Amino acid sequence: MNLRMFGILLVIFTAIIAVAQSDSAVNPPPVRTDSGLVAGVFEAGGKVVAFEGIPYAAPPIGEFRWKPPQAAPKWDGVRSAKGFGPHCPQFESSPDVVFRDSGSSEDCLTLNVWASASARNDRLPVMVWVHGGGFAYGGSSEPRQDGRYLAARHVIVVSMNYRLGILGFFVHPELTAESSHHASGNYGLMDMTAALGWVKRNIASFGGDPDNITLFGDSAGSFAVSALMASPISRGMLSKAIGESGGAFFSPGLVVESREMREERDTSLAKAAFGTSRLPELRKLSATEIVRDVVGKLGPLVFGPDVDGYFLPDSVPNIYAAGEQAHIPLLAGWTVDEGRNQVVLANPKITATSFVAQAQREFGANSEKFLALYPARTSEELQNSAAEYAGDHSIAYSTWKWLEAQAKTDNVPAFRYFFELGSPGDKNHSVSLGAFHTDDIEYVFGTLDSRSGATWRPEDRELSERMMSYWTNFARTGDPNGPALPQWPAYTERSGWEVMHLDVVQEAIRDTHRDRYLFLDQAWDKQPNSSQSKP
Repeated sequence: MNLRMFGILLVIFTAIIAVAQSDSAVNPPPVRTDSGLVAGVFEAGGKVVAFEGIPYAAPPIGEFRWKPPQAAPKWDGVRSAKGFGPHCPQFESSPDVVFRDSGSSEDCLTLNVWASASARNDRLPVMVWVHGGGFAYGGSSEPRQDGRYLAARHVIVVSMNYRLGILGFFVHPELTAESSHHASGNYGLMDMTAALGWVKRNIASFGGDPDNITLFGDSAGSFAVSALMASPISRGMLSKAIGESGGAFFSPGLVVESREMREERDTSLAKAAFGTSRLPELRKLSATEIVRDVVGKLGPLVFGPDVDGYFLPDSVPNIYAAGEQAHIPLLAGWTVDEGRNQVVLANPKITATSFVAQAQREFGANSEKFLALYPARTSEELQNSAAEYAGDHSIAYSTWKWLEAQAKTDNVPAFRYFFELGSPGDKNHSVSLGAFHTDDIEYVFGTLDSRSGATWRPEDRELSERMMSYWTNFARTGDPNGPALPQWPAYTERSGWEVMHLDVVQEAIRDTHRDRYLFLDQAWDKQPNSSQSKP
């Protein structure tokens, strides 16, 4: 063989090797699930493999509408897991919610997995995310909830879609009659449980530990985490829990009614929206017709969880009070400005007179004590107290109540945070809104750059790095602490109920607002739970 021919063959051989290597880099090996093989794609510079749009249950359409999730169909060959599954039909919207999927469909019960590219034979901790949106909107394709950056820290991240609004939480006597458990409603919560079941059965193939699952969520997702900890159907699947701004506990802003009450209400609403309340006729309607008529004729009503006697055999507070919830570590908290938007955007503006009148209306003879805890002697005090009470009323008190219930459980650590770093402002939020409700999501996921119009500061990126470490450490061991992190003590009476303040400086401080929550706890304990505000 002459030198020229050898050179040509060497070039061809090198090209073949390069193509093979390139193929391997672009196409990670498929993973086997109990439904079939799935093929993902490399992300985060090849450190993570993303598997998107994997069905975890059968499409909830036709006869399966308003039924517990059924087993996912099996497939032959290798299913592409590139591209998010459709988001579930939406009954409200928010400018913060941006989808990267193909659109809305009732066939939406899919999940996503972000796994370390080198984790196939490992047993990494698993973090399963539940999106928020008042049980009415949201989806797993939102860029602010992308799991690739957390997964790069050697955890497995899973997120799922679940049924929303009337399609996920409809309660009806005919549904109760056809149920073997004599229950109806909570289909969205059952979807989350089915996704957890999928994780338990399949996550080892992705390098995850099925015995180390942390369920975490924000807003309605946090509400759901507390409920799944309480349910006898799901609580045994969980190892740890993280709640960000929300809990399924008594508050004038969070309602979980009995099945009987909801049957009466939901049947009446169905008749008003669709002209019929008969189940066979309702199942014939398209999802488009259902969304159109609910939104157009009923407005922003909440279809959320109920005490159905099966998934929730009792109210969530009662289950915790009896000590029957999952006895697992809990990390939970909220943002400093959960309700500030209600004050900043109020029309007409709140005044000292209207604030005092509200106190007298809600707390009667205890209004003076309320005003001592939420003072309004100056204009600045008024604005701050009104904003803080709005946040306590809607989010903070219920999350506090959840933490208190879990912290008082023997041998179960709880950790509480307070997110305080004010937003730099962005396309949808002015600086005046401060650390607003859901502001912490991008910090937890390391997705700050997904937020449109924000100019991030060094302190934002540093706080995000530390929160990602705290959250993944907790998922790993049940303790958020780790090297080079400010110490985060457990939330206990012995420690003085210390709270980790997440700001430019991260430090643990004794709870300065405990008197407020104890006052609200006493005042609201005897009130009827009748508000229809959404979580």
